[in-house]
Amino acid sequence: MAAAEAAVVSSSLETDTARVPETAGTAAATAATSSATAAAAAVAAAARTGSEATASKAALATKLLSLSGVFAVHKPKGPTSAELLNRLKEKLLAEAGMPSPEWAKRKKQTLKIGHGGTLDSAARGVLVVGIGRGTKMLTSMLSGSKRYTAIGELGKATDTLDSTGKVTEEKPYDKITQEDIEGILQKFTGNIMQVPPLYSALKKDGQRLSTLMKRGEIVEAKPARPVTVYSLSLQKFQPPFFTLDVECGGGFYIRSLVSDIGKELSSCANVLELTRTKQGPFTLEEHALPEDKWTIDDIAQSLEHCSSLLPGRAGP
Repeated sequence: MAAAEAAVVSSSLETDTARVPETAGTAAATAATSSATAAAAAVAAAARTGSEATASKAALATKLLSLSGVFAVHKPKGPTSAELLNRLKEKLLAEAGMPSPEWAKRKKQTLKIGHGGTLDSAARGVLVVGIGRGTKMLTSMLSGSKRYTAIGELGKATDTLDSTGKVTEEKPYDKITQEDIEGILQKFTGNIMQVPPLYSALKKDGQRLSTLMKRGEIVEAKPARPVTVYSLSLQKFQPPFFTLDVECGGGFYIRSLVSDIGKELSSCANVLELTRTKQGPFTLEEHALPEDKWTIDDIAQSLEHCSSLLPGRAGP
């Protein structure tokens, strides 16, 4: 009985023992199948995500290349207008994932961007930008009216006519009064003749005068040319500093104005700070996009908003 019982028990143990490996193997197989399924799902999800990202970039690139019109950006002190434009273009191309091989093949699909009037590197403010067909509208911006707030410093003249240059002359200013400045501003209002600065974007033999000056080459001053000042007022006077509000036409140099005012007062002067507050219908407060808004969507919205400011749309 004991033997029989033992046999039965033994048989039961063998049976149970035989079942254990079978159950573990099944679990392992199930786990392996689940892992493979999860991995496949992850690969599929990644593929979908990659495809979606590619599709999203393609859509952004298409949207970018379809942008057309004129808008404004806020130029900070430091970069030249051309450098700022390159920075803007690079940000937009990077956001759209361009240039990629597929876009490179479409040579006709290029991003056209230009600006409507150089703003000195030491100045800040409104810089009007044309994109797509809007680049053809920039000529009117160059000749249109502009408004500036300028802070001049009496008693110092520099080779660049602003604070970035080397001091070339110093003269007393202590006897100059607010009334003295206000009394001469009329001479610089209306249609006047102005000699442009040697350090300027004007060209000689295809090269900018400022570039030639930096090389140490001798550059002759350009002859005086007709310019227009629509309004000119003194906003503040705290010697040696004076603040002007100026509205002028194309081709006018605030640096030359401040220098000429200094000379008219039997002293000298240079521009300490310069801000372009308006260019054509575009104002610094309402229309100029700061750099954190240099995105395809923000520019598209700005183009729509600014289209009403212009006589004709640049779109299709």
